[in-house]
Amino acid sequence: MRIWSDSFDDGGEIPPECAFAVIDPDTHVKLSSNRNPHIAWDDVPAGTQSLVLICHDPDVPSEGSDVNKEGRTVPASLPRVDFFHWTLVDIPVCLKSLAEGMFSDMVTPHGKPGPLVPFTIKNGTEHQLRHGINDYTGWFASDPDMAGEFYGYDGPCPPWNDERVHTYLFTLYALDIPRLPLEGQFTGVEVRLAIQGHILDEARMFGVYSLNPDVMSEVLR
Repeated sequence: MRIWSDSFDDGGEIPPECAFAVIDPDTHVKLSSNRNPHIAWDDVPAGTQSLVLICHDPDVPSEGSDVNKEGRTVPASLPRVDFFHWTLVDIPVCLKSLAEGMFSDMVTPHGKPGPLVPFTIKNGTEHQLRHGINDYTGWFASDPDMAGEFYGYDGPCPPWNDERVHTYLFTLYALDIPRLPLEGQFTGVEVRLAIQGHILDEARMFGVYSLNPDVMSEVLR
């Protein structure tokens, strides 16, 4: 199985328009277009009944005492944890790509609705895809201006003072079941557990992103 994007090259920089935030010289960061990237795939194995797409960042600081603090940095050596940015399940096999901006365009305070994602393919066939909640749900839980259930895609917004560039992994799984056995609200961690024993094949690509100007300039040099 193969996965690619017209929005960015495998291993390249996530484009700013697909990020939650971009660098601002005066305030460090400002909100961006937050468009989901284009994702396409082929060579799906025989017997596949549905697909699952997960995007996660494995480089999130394990503790936040230095995160986004003036005069301090998040050391590259700090242990890291996963942060889920997008979980889309029950993707029909007849679907071959997701257009840029199809499921996310601009930041939505309090989160986009879900989990059901009504979707009509070009031939008029209707499918019911489902989005999981992403980890901005927990990140914004104490912010009255943003708190809510963040379904679907919300892009990169790593700490602006992080010494480490962040990697965003997009993984597509081919499953032997037509519908994931999860109900109601679900997380990326729960999807990972639910697909175990049902994976026929998988494909992965990644992009990188940073809101630290010094770090990103080194990566792109």
